[in-house]
Amino acid sequence: METAAQKITVETTINAPVAKVWEHFNAPEHITQWCFASDDWHAPSAENDVRTGGKFRTTMAAKDGSFSFDFGGVYSNVVPQSVIEYGMEDGRTVQVTFTENGDSTTVTEIFDAEQTNPADMQRDGWQAILNNFKKHVEAN
Repeated sequence: METAAQKITVETTINAPVAKVWEHFNAPEHITQWCFASDDWHAPSAENDVRTGGKFRTTMAAKDGSFSFDFGGVYSNVVPQSVIEYGMEDGRTVQVTFTENGDSTTVTEIFDAEQTNPADMQRDGWQAILNNFKKHVEAN
């Protein structure tokens, strides 16, 4: 009997309107500026067709060239400036919600944990990426 995957939640509130947050979250030229967990990594390329049925792929790589991987999937539900749901290539699912709070926007990501790394490590990594996103949006 298969058990349901553990869900992990990360969240941040960004001092920007939802339209700007949505644009920076989805435009490839912005994704490459924030989609990594630490300063010794980067995202050298990103492709994104943000619509239900569309696909995305972001390459994440160590700056020293020692390791890289592609993070990708297919969107199962996209409601502009509100929600993004997608399936990753390994079968796990993610839901991202954008909640406008006047002059700020809360971004919440709920994702299925993978079975290789501890849940705390996964949460910390996804939260670090979301924190980079917040910093990027607020600086641009």
